[in-house]
Amino acid sequence: MNLPKWADVVLIPLINLLLALFVSGLVVLLIGEDPVNAMKIMVNGAVGSTYGWGYTLFYATNFIFTGLAVAVAFHARLFNIGGEGQAQLGSLGVALVCLALPWPHWTLALPAAMVGGALFGAAWAAIPAYLQARRGSHIVITTIMFNFIASALLVYLLVGALKAPGMAPESARFPEGTFLPNARDVFAMVGIPFARSPLNISFLVGLIGCFLVWLLLWRSRLGYEIRAYGHSEPAAKYAGIAPFRIIMITMLISGGLSGLMAINAVMGEQQRLLQDNVLGAGFVGIAVALMGRSHPVGVLLAAILFGALYQGGAELEFETSVPREMVLVIQALVILFTGALDNMVRGPVTTAFLRYGRRRPRAEPAE
Repeated sequence: MNLPKWADVVLIPLINLLLALFVSGLVVLLIGEDPVNAMKIMVNGAVGSTYGWGYTLFYATNFIFTGLAVAVAFHARLFNIGGEGQAQLGSLGVALVCLALPWPHWTLALPAAMVGGALFGAAWAAIPAYLQARRGSHIVITTIMFNFIASALLVYLLVGALKAPGMAPESARFPEGTFLPNARDVFAMVGIPFARSPLNISFLVGLIGCFLVWLLLWRSRLGYEIRAYGHSEPAAKYAGIAPFRIIMITMLISGGLSGLMAINAVMGEQQRLLQDNVLGAGFVGIAVALMGRSHPVGVLLAAILFGALYQGGAELEFETSVPREMVLVIQALVILFTGALDNMVRGPVTTAFLRYGRRRPRAEPAE
């Protein structure tokens, strides 16, 4: 029996999340803290104020881009685990664009920076894609190795060609014309008070990205070919779909989406290129895509959830003895339950739907 769409997309991820939170509560209890109080602190810190919402949605913006990147690759059955490195190269592309000209206004700098970030992220994904398509190299191995190469390349540039005067390994500050308007400025224009936070207009770009990915995957011929290849490579080849073309295009789109994360982290918040600007968002994107069932709406909701975990975890560390690494534990448990242990929940839910379907009285035939 196939589960209803709402059960597969909403019910099972929700049960997985509750199980992950339950086990996390046990860990908090072992640390010596009250799990109920810890949850209250996390929720209030994440969504209890405009300050909390600002940071939650700022983190969520990063996860939207990396989650979409992983989701697109998943549909072609490609496990792109290199979002971290692709985002780092995307940050390099954004930085080079922002430093190239004395931009007069952010409306001109933002589209150019988006092109730079997407191109550099896509170029970094193209090499593992080619190795998979032509040489049979496993995409997981090559993409994760390229994460380390990207990190080393960024360090090399920040202590050399791109280093600004001073001790810190960072680039020069971007021109003022590249600074993106933050949420406080935008809400002030309509008379709504909003606390200062790094949330900026990149969040709207992420929302547009979700819509465009949905159009690509479910309303375009290319999206159909990507999904068909992911369901069955032999059938796709029989239908005339070239595996090399699909692998390359899918990974280019995936890498480009990861690279776009830099407009939020580098252009929107840091306003310069730093050595560590991705902060694990590439790996969080895997959990976001898994929990969101590789659908743009699910990715958006999962990204906001993980953004809340990040912000709530910071507040939890500040007010209790629970370390912020607890967020990593929750993330790991979410990945565990939504990935490896998904059938543990799916089996009983499917059985429950089967029993409900059998017990439901049939309508009497019309006379």
